[in-house]
Amino acid sequence: MISFARTNTYFNKLNACLIGLSVDSLYSHLAWIYDIYCRTKIRIPFPIIADRNGEIARKYGMIASGISNTETVRNVYIIDGKGIIRLILVYPMNVGRSIPEILRALQALQCSDENNASMPANWTPCEPVIISPPQTFENLLERNNEINQNRNGINWYLSFKQTDKCNILDNDFYVKTSE
Repeated sequence: MISFARTNTYFNKLNACLIGLSVDSLYSHLAWIYDIYCRTKIRIPFPIIADRNGEIARKYGMIASGISNTETVRNVYIIDGKGIIRLILVYPMNVGRSIPEILRALQALQCSDENNASMPANWTPCEPVIISPPQTFENLLERNNEINQNRNGINWYLSFKQTDKCNILDNDFYVKTSE
């Protein structure tokens, strides 16, 4: 909770809203939030849903079935504006979440959507993206000519382009928009 609270502004810059979900009660949440505030002066800036009976957690696969009937795993869901789950990261209870990776994945999804492209392995913001493969033989020949001319790919099925818009989060992560 503390790490997400500290990085909430980065999520806001990417037009993303954080929501917490817990099988604990509202009063437990208030106690955690108050304890966190008293000890760190950090306010939790996002809502935490109390899912006492675990109904929501079960629907989204957050209960570790083989481990417990009530103990949740630390899942992260990226859900787009249309309500479609685009990415699920599952962290066991004993492994902390990676906020930089969650932000990178969010940016990759946004960049992919914006550019109708795919991201190569280990992609970080402002690096080239993979162009969708050509759909016709004529487009294939054009793509090969472009690759030979610009040296922007390996073959017609794997070529790259630089995006027009680039989001860089400050020093700690990678959101300063340059166009």
